[in-house]
This record gives sequence, C-alpha cells and structure tokens, in this order.
Amino acid sequence: MTDKRLLGSHGEEAAVHMLLEAGYTILERNWTFGHLEVDIIALDGEVLVFAEVKTRSAGSLVPPQQAVNPQKQKNIIRAANYYVIKHEYTYEVRFDIITVIQGEKGVEIEHLKDAYAPKW
Repeated sequence: MTDKRLLGSHGEEAAVHMLLEAGYTILERNWTFGHLEVDIIALDGEVLVFAEVKTRSAGSLVPPQQAVNPQKQKNIIRAANYYVIKHEYTYEVRFDIITVIQGEKGVEIEHLKDAYAPKW
C-alpha cells in the first residue's frame, strides 16, 4: 500500500471511530456505485449521512475540505440518490466532510456537518 493510501486509510479509520463515539451507526464504508464512491454512509439518529473523508499530513498548504470540489460533490450526491432509492430510505439526508490532519503530535479531526447540499 502506498504512503498516500495508507494515510487515507488511517484517516478513514479515525473518522469512523469519531462517528461511532458520537453515537452514529455506520451502514457502509467505501460504498461504490459504478465508478463513484462514498467513504462513509451512516445514520445520525433519523438522518442519513453521506460523509467524505479527506486526510492530509500536517503542514499541507491546502485545507483538506477544498478537495471536495463541486464535481466531487455532484458525484457523491448522484451516488447518494441511487443509494436512497435502492434502499427505499425516507430519512432526511445530509452531506458531511470529515477532515483528518495527521501530525507528529497525533490526529486532528474536524467534522463539517451539512458541508454542501444538492442544488435542485
């Protein structure tokens, strides 16, 4: 596994742990629809959450959440739409970004709830 993939994998593990500690129920990890992928699908009470995890090393010049650009958001929303229809969910849906910064002193996690929404 490359260093970048290993860093991303560690970031996703940290994000899942944080969500579980906050009382979320994890439904799916790395769920795919065709070539589209959603990192984490979870329930936060009665809200279905589609979370994108972005991990960076400390000292990165670009904030991790900037990697979730409009095209990435559109792809996640498209995959989420299929997931909701396939599973016949009637829950409210939310799109979150979880950023993970790994540094010498540990991991810093930021959970951006309702980070973006579909533009109908």
